[in-house]
Amino acid sequence: MRAAWLRDGIVDRTRERTAMLNQLLLGTVVFALALLIAIGDFAGDTALFFAGVVVVFLATAATFVVPWNRISAGWVALVPAVDIVAIALMQLAEPTSVMGLLWIFPTTWIASTFGLLGLFGVIAAIVAIAMLLFVSAQEVVTYTKLLVPFVLVAVAVTSHLAARRSDAQRTLLAKQAVLLGQVLAVTRRQEQELTEVLDAVDFGVIRIGADGRIAVTNDAHGRLQSSVPTADGDAAAIAYRDDGVSPLPAAEGPLERALRGEAFAGQVVWYGSPDGPRQALSITARRLVDAAGQDDGAVIISRDVTAELTALRARDDLVASVSHELRTPLTSILGYLDLAIEDPAVPDAVRANLDIAERNAERLLRIVADILAASSSSSSSVEASLTPQIIEAGDIVRASAEALRPRAEGRAITLDIHGVEAAPIWADALRIRQVVDNLVSNAITYNRDGGTVYMGTTTDGTSSWILVRDTGAGISEADRERLFQRYYQAGAARRAGTGLGLAISRDIVRAHGGELALHSSVGVGSTFVVKLPAIGPGDGEGTTR
Repeated sequence: MRAAWLRDGIVDRTRERTAMLNQLLLGTVVFALALLIAIGDFAGDTALFFAGVVVVFLATAATFVVPWNRISAGWVALVPAVDIVAIALMQLAEPTSVMGLLWIFPTTWIASTFGLLGLFGVIAAIVAIAMLLFVSAQEVVTYTKLLVPFVLVAVAVTSHLAARRSDAQRTLLAKQAVLLGQVLAVTRRQEQELTEVLDAVDFGVIRIGADGRIAVTNDAHGRLQSSVPTADGDAAAIAYRDDGVSPLPAAEGPLERALRGEAFAGQVVWYGSPDGPRQALSITARRLVDAAGQDDGAVIISRDVTAELTALRARDDLVASVSHELRTPLTSILGYLDLAIEDPAVPDAVRANLDIAERNAERLLRIVADILAASSSSSSSVEASLTPQIIEAGDIVRASAEALRPRAEGRAITLDIHGVEAAPIWADALRIRQVVDNLVSNAITYNRDGGTVYMGTTTDGTSSWILVRDTGAGISEADRERLFQRYYQAGAARRAGTGLGLAISRDIVRAHGGELALHSSVGVGSTFVVKLPAIGPGDGEGTTR
């Protein structure tokens, strides 16, 4: 067993250093005093004085020689005790001097190092020595002579209290260090567990700090990034919109949106080269707040949905194939129904039944047409069928309002077109009319009886906007996130249509180089905004022609 003063291979020399420093300080002062007396006049007993000096020097030498850390702590008290006796000899050599002030050094040492026992012991020693000096001097005791022992007692008490305060602070710091060590160990363990959990999941995680720097990523994020196909080993993958064809502007990228402070869910981005395979990631960003409620960055979650979207496209292809096969017989049925209805020999009762059959057949044909439009593998088929030119958006909106006014009047819904202004757009008139008809039709269908549908157009010369706003029940946040997905129907819409109208409308708008946006508040209503270019590809001004 190693000695108590040796732990972990490091020798604790605190006690030795304390003894050396305290004694060296006293020895230096005594040496300077002895030097002054040696070269000057001294009225006292020189032999007795230097006897005390020699004792101090011997005690000082002992502090450098004796291994105090290897012996009991109580033995160290012998050094200041010897100093007290040596200083008493120096004071006896010249009773009228103030040599007794040197007792401050051993007094401070004992009172601060040896606790209450040392404090009371040094006070008793000071009082006893002072009385002996007074008796041996055989002089009248004055206030000046009494001042030295009082000062020494005050210094002893002050030193003791300061030492206890310092010990208490060291003890508190030691406890805090232990507590911080425990907290650090727990934090490291939790960090390790969190890292293991994040690395075990199959979706990518990115933690962005409030300053925009990426603080944490997991292994799955690296795997997803490394598996993104590129044109070559050095070129970065190109990002595409959720249709897999339209390039995604850099400003609309998930990371850029998160850095701007946005929160979003389920943004689908395709990555890959123009002519090679592509990978689809569904990306979600959630904002974080700190204890003060301030923005603390975001967490971005990415998931590979290539297989899911590929399966959905396969489903769309199947539905498109079936729908295409249904279209021809439906067209034939409608033709023969028209012939039968126009035949004067058909009784009125039978003609009424034929009218019902014709209306349902026409509705079925419209549904088939919507399915065919929505089941195209990309927006390229929509874009290829466009014949854009500069047209007036206000004319499209007015024509749509006029066509749907009878349907609105059946529910006492007002179509307000006072917000229509001159706004040129570079677009295919039939396709944009299809979009506006769908938006206005939805605004009527999901409005309240007696409500209002506000329509408007405006432009800034470069872009033009078409607005359709209703006073209905609004759309919840959960539904808004999926509203433009094909076949998705929100709330009451599940019984009113196919869930294709908005998806088709957005594809048409994007094929024009525009965007379809939604703003809705539950209980207030919904607003759809169509943004379209106001000028053609080679035009410098958005003038109507």
